[in-house]
Amino acid sequence: MDKVVKIVLAGPRGKMGREAIQMIEKTDQFQLVAVIDRINNGRKLSDLIPEVKTDCQVYTDANECYKETEPDCLLELSVAEAAYEHAIAAIRYGVRPVIGATGLSHGQLTDLEREANSRNIGCIVAPNFAIGAILMMKFAQLAAKHFSDVEIIELHHDEKRDAPSGTALKTAEMIQTVRQERRQGHPEEKEKLHGVRGGDYSGMKIHSVRLPGLVAHQQVMFGSVGETFTIRHDSYNRTSFMAGVKKSLETVIHIDTFVYGLENILE
Repeated sequence: MDKVVKIVLAGPRGKMGREAIQMIEKTDQFQLVAVIDRINNGRKLSDLIPEVKTDCQVYTDANECYKETEPDCLLELSVAEAAYEHAIAAIRYGVRPVIGATGLSHGQLTDLEREANSRNIGCIVAPNFAIGAILMMKFAQLAAKHFSDVEIIELHHDEKRDAPSGTALKTAEMIQTVRQERRQGHPEEKEKLHGVRGGDYSGMKIHSVRLPGLVAHQQVMFGSVGETFTIRHDSYNRTSFMAGVKKSLETVIHIDTFVYGLENILE
């Protein structure tokens, strides 16, 4: 990649945002030109994170940010409520979003897809940036051709706002493409405690665990007569996501369509 990619990052004060800033600073082809934060408008990034090497301005208004800095990409790592608005505005300014924030609704994803495709603007939505997590999802999809009964257990830190995780939903979506919808468990099963059997997705059960000490973990458990088969992935720190973030930023510059899921851009 010869061209320097100018990047705006949304969500700089979060743990993912801080990790991404370090990755951008270490990548010669990337340049951080601004950050979007819900507060601190007009301040410098170094006021928020003193250890940064690349200083830039903080904006609260995404439209103003795009007008003044003319970036190539938006790296969206804030929360779903803000991510959608930031990304829609980015596409309309010709800025290519890479969205890691989870919790976007089906309608919001549809809107982003329509806007990006109608304008021939690359847009990548990645429920998970960890390469191992992408492989876990693909392996689960393969296994689902042979095991019709499956439950998904996702485990995250207690500051995560959405449940189930985007990765769990994406895993269920991928499994659904090769599995006929069916109800699992006993046909007369009754919950003595509401919700104890988890959320239902086309008959599959999804369970969410939220505890301090966790980062991002998921296991997909299949059952059949006389055997079980479990696929598990663990991210122990947020550095594990940076290879996928970097790959997404490098890729979004060269595509002109909407992409949902990092598995679609991996070789």
